[in-house]
Amino acid sequence: MTRLIEILQTILPVVIMLGIGMICRSRKIISREGIGALKSVVVNIALPAVLLGAFATTKYTFMDVVIPLMMFGICVAAWALGKCAARLFHLTSRFVPFLTTGFEAGMLGYALFNMLYGSDRVADFARIDLGQVLFVFTLYKILLGLSGNEAAGAVGKPAGPVGKMPDSARNPSLAALLREMLLSPIIIAIAAGVLLGATGIYQAMASSGISRIFDACTDFVSAPTSAIILLTIGYDLVLGDIPWVSTLKVVAVRFVIMMILRTCLIAILHLIWPGAALDAAINVMFLLPPPFVLPVFADDADQRVYVSSALSVSTLVSIAGFAVLAVIGV
Repeated sequence: MTRLIEILQTILPVVIMLGIGMICRSRKIISREGIGALKSVVVNIALPAVLLGAFATTKYTFMDVVIPLMMFGICVAAWALGKCAARLFHLTSRFVPFLTTGFEAGMLGYALFNMLYGSDRVADFARIDLGQVLFVFTLYKILLGLSGNEAAGAVGKPAGPVGKMPDSARNPSLAALLREMLLSPIIIAIAAGVLLGATGIYQAMASSGISRIFDACTDFVSAPTSAIILLTIGYDLVLGDIPWVSTLKVVAVRFVIMMILRTCLIAILHLIWPGAALDAAINVMFLLPPPFVLPVFADDADQRVYVSSALSVSTLVSIAGFAVLAVIGV
């Protein structure tokens, strides 16, 4: 009975917030613009506070340099495997490789990990996240731009999302991508957290008691992160128009690729750093869906439906995986 209560304590808040999000959409309690504002609050304010606190309190070792590089390489490998799988299984969308790589840690991963393992272990998840964040902000967007240019050449018209989005937004330059990455609140928070933690500034603050003020501020700002994230995800879960056959194919391909790479990463870490204790963070990360920003780059209505459907089903798979982790207690 005690174990059941512990499981429900973890799973029910997730289910309830997803349900509240769906009700907010169906009853029009919150507008689409309102959801966009909530997402902006999470990405630009609440989540950076989570990352600032996590990286400031981390004890840095050589492992914290190697793991991000490994995750960057894994994301590249996942993209390459997705490209091969698209040819093997005749998946025609140019977005297939982008649906098999990258992780939506910001808008989902931190919320789930925090609910499963508590804020005290968020630094473990942040270690795993850093490499894929750098991948998504750099090479992922570059590859998307190149893919759009190839599609444009094939059909003889400009590539990019429907609407009046300027060419620079559809196919941004390397300088624009670097500027976007460097000015991102998430990247700034990570850099500031690493500076505080790696230089010993946070430890100096701790010895004088000032760190308690810092912790109180970051904890207060980041407190609503999980609830807001899950509400916005529930709002966007629309399952009625999903093309199930094509969607399940790409979701299955991603799941297989992620499980293979997860196993490889855990095996390597256990070999190199037996005491790393990052299995929990890796398990959550590799269950996550692709980055939620991907539909912005879909060229036409069919592509947007395909990409959005894959993200929705992948999100449900992530929630189911979260429930399994809660039940088995790993």
